Amino acid sequence: MLILLAFIIVFHITSAALLFIATIDNAWWVGDNFSTDVWSMCFTNTSTCTAITDQFREYQSIQAVQAAMILSTIFCCVGFLVFILQLFRLKQGERFVLTSVIQLLSCLCVMIAASIYTDRHEELHKSSEYSPAVSRGQYGYSFILAWIAFAFTLISGVMYLVLRKRK
Repeated sequence: MLILLAFIIVFHITSAALLFIATIDNAWWVGDNFSTDVWSMCFTNTSTCTAITDQFREYQSIQAVQAAMILSTIFCCVGFLVFILQLFRLKQGERFVLTSVIQLLSCLCVMIAASIYTDRHEELHKSSEYSPAVSRGQYGYSFILAWIAFAFTLISGVMYLVLRKRK
């Protein structure tokens, strides 16, 4: 039972770490001499970064991605705290339903963020505020980590729904 508990805790912490990295790191869209995310656009050859502000044409889409990723990270962290509390508060045989719901909300938020970015990336990177080189980029590892975090939070949400408290 302790091995299962340790696995669940490590799995949840891994999900949170993936969400933090995907939200913070500057690698949602990368190219040879630039990287961009939902916060800024950086050019590696000149070491300059430009914040993405409301001057960008598709700023509303970027704000939606920012909000969904932040909510997802918050839900995942709150879900972990609720799980720890439920370990001590639930009666034997009860399910971790509240933790499951919170994890599934985290899953939903990261899915929404990654889906919006997937759908709007052409409009985002072909706007005049970006340099022409940005439109020739590709998805970076932060974007891929966001989708992996989606899978992890989905699995852990279902796992908490099935899991019962034992002795």
